[in-house]
Parts: sequence; C-alpha cells; structure tokens
Amino acid sequence: ACAFAGLWNCVTINPLNIAAGVWMMLNAFVLFLCEAPFCCQFIEFANAVSARADRLRSWQKAAFYCGMAVFPVVLSLTLTTLFGNAIAFATGVLYGLSALGKKGDAIAYARIHQQQKQMDEEKLTGALEGQA
Repeated sequence: ACAFAGLWNCVTINPLNIAAGVWMMLNAFVLFLCEAPFCCQFIEFANAVSARADRLRSWQKAAFYCGMAVFPVVLSLTLTTLFGNAIAFATGVLYGLSALGKKGDAIAYARIHQQQKQMDEEKLTGALEGQA
C-alpha cells in the first residue's frame, strides 16, 4: 500500500508531493527488507539487513517505523500519504505495544496491592509503638 500510494503521489508537479512519494516507496522497500526478506531474495544484502533488524528491540523498531511513516505526512499532508503510511505506522504501533509487554492479571495486582497495604500498616503500627 505504501509503495503504490507513493507511486501515485509522484504523479504530480508539486515537488513536496514527489518527495513524499519517493520517501513512501523507500519506506515500502525498507519494510520489505526488514520484515519479509524472502520477498527480496534477488538482493544480496537482504538477509544481512533482516538479521540486523531482528536484533533491534521492539521499542527501537517502533520508533523507527513510526518515524519513517510520519515523515512523508509532514512533507505533504494528503489523503494519499495518510492512507499509504497507515500500514507502516500501524506496524510501528504494534511493535510499541509488544515492547510494553503483556497485560497483567487483575488478581495478581490485587494481591500485590494488598501486600503493600499490609506492609504499610505494619510499618505504621511499628512506628506508633516505638513512640509510645
């Protein structure tokens, strides 16, 4: 979607739209290299780029993908750039959510809260007994 929208964005005379379209096609190429290197088997360095991208942490990937997707929108705010970069931005958002970790159990949080409350009460009663 990013590559097709970028190509469509280049069919204009506005230089900012052309720059945004070229950037979007570059984004699509980088996403293919990092996420689906089997689609780029004819490129010699595709496996090296994919291996390097796999070593990055989830939050680093999130920042990279979201940053890549926001730049063309800043250059040229059109529906084509918004819809074309939506998938790249969504990929970054998903990596960001995976960096946060999985959701905790409500029962476990309640137990932790109860234990902290008991410890606070014990400290308070110990301090009061020490004053008396």
